[in-house]
Amino acid sequence: MSKKNLAILLRARMRSNNSAKSSLSQFPKEIPSNPQENHSGDHHIVRNSSDLDTRGRVYDVVRETMHSAISASKTGVSDITLNDFQEGYSSLSLEDRGKLLLALAKEYDVNREQVRELIKQYLGLETPSSDDALSSVFYRIEWNLRHALKPTYESFFERLNTHPGGLRFLSILRADLLSILTKENTPSLRTLDSYLKEKLGMWLSPATLELHQITWDDPASLLEKIVAYEAVHPISNLLDLKRRLGIGRRCFGYFHPSIPGEPLIFIEVALMETVAQTIQEVLWDNPPIPENQSTCALFYSISSTQPGLAGINLGKFLIKRVITLVKKEMPHVSTFATLSPIPGYMQWLLSKLQTQSRFAEEERGGTESNPTSSTFSEQVLLPEEEQALMSLSDDSSSGSNGMEVLLNFLTQKNCDWATSPRVLPVLEPILMRLCARYLLQEKKRGKALDSVANFHLQNGAMVERINWLADRSEKGIHQSGGIMVNYVYRLENIEDYAQSYFGSGQIHASPGIHSRL
Repeated sequence: MSKKNLAILLRARMRSNNSAKSSLSQFPKEIPSNPQENHSGDHHIVRNSSDLDTRGRVYDVVRETMHSAISASKTGVSDITLNDFQEGYSSLSLEDRGKLLLALAKEYDVNREQVRELIKQYLGLETPSSDDALSSVFYRIEWNLRHALKPTYESFFERLNTHPGGLRFLSILRADLLSILTKENTPSLRTLDSYLKEKLGMWLSPATLELHQITWDDPASLLEKIVAYEAVHPISNLLDLKRRLGIGRRCFGYFHPSIPGEPLIFIEVALMETVAQTIQEVLWDNPPIPENQSTCALFYSISSTQPGLAGINLGKFLIKRVITLVKKEMPHVSTFATLSPIPGYMQWLLSKLQTQSRFAEEERGGTESNPTSSTFSEQVLLPEEEQALMSLSDDSSSGSNGMEVLLNFLTQKNCDWATSPRVLPVLEPILMRLCARYLLQEKKRGKALDSVANFHLQNGAMVERINWLADRSEKGIHQSGGIMVNYVYRLENIEDYAQSYFGSGQIHASPGIHSRL
């Protein structure tokens, strides 16, 4: 094994789960949230008290440093102050980071007294009839009001962004903020998150990002990140990685100059003769065809590497740029499609079956305890599906109706149904029909309920085909019953499809998908 191969393998295995926190010179390492662990007797009480005192002092220093960085004039804040804040913040426990971010959100928000005063002044003026001296007063108050409505922490974020390593630090800070919001979802923290998300989206505009084709010749440190961050189909070994970067395959990443050597997001592409129906076709069941024979560029994995950039749609721009690049390099490629997971399907289906089974049981028993059951009751299964499922009912999957039988099959511990020659032919048409319903009809706030579907539809794709047992891995069976979906990007329709989806939630799909409903 070469040094390069060894470096990739070892560093991927030894990669820290929390690389954001490092040993710092000016501040102690992060203090554990439970300092009493692994101590006994009186000694641990003294140690615990000492640790808590140290933790409190560090927090106070970091908070004071933050205040200095925010309150300094535009030219007065020094690199040393910003460095101290970044290092000090990284040394804090997640609990103390939450306290600090809450203080930032509340104490450095909009100056509402100033806003009220300006609004009073503005409403007290008569509307000018011409461009005279009175209109200049209007313009001045409007300018002042616009600036007063900006939170004080805006300048803090802007200063960090222009500081070396600041953009990466802000991404880490937002990741912490998102984690904290799951436990303490307050209006001030939500507003802080929305504001930082908007700023990050602006600073990471397509004009600032560099598209790079990742190859086997790239530094080991970069390839190690591809192994570590691959989120859809884990890279099993070095041979797997080399294949994904070799003939018939492409990998492209978006990079930002402020975060060198680290892709913000990357996409894996397979050059194929036709649109693949199973992930096994893509992940090397067979050798790739010669590239000059390919007519389809299949996007089979897209992974974001920065949790703090959640909700910022970098993938939209990445896909469009990759399509343009591949089309220019290989004019013979005419189809651009995906082979995508359906991560929310089984969760939705199991919830639906459980709810409707309960409603059906209440109706059978004449129970009136829940008057809403009749209102929300629906026929999940067709009559012929109900009959087919009841014919399968046995001791291992018994039930009083088809929904209960299906629910029992799908919740079997080892997913035995997925390998049963007796069960599969019955379940296939049922699960495929309900999957089409899930993708096309189940919505949240007018958009597709499934997160991956929503991503591709808002980028201008259409739902082309769903594929039975396309992913037989344990993850694939648990997420979607093994079903995967092909989305197709038709170059002439991308903008129209994206616009109609954004405007009215319209989902474009092939006749084959509609025929399953």
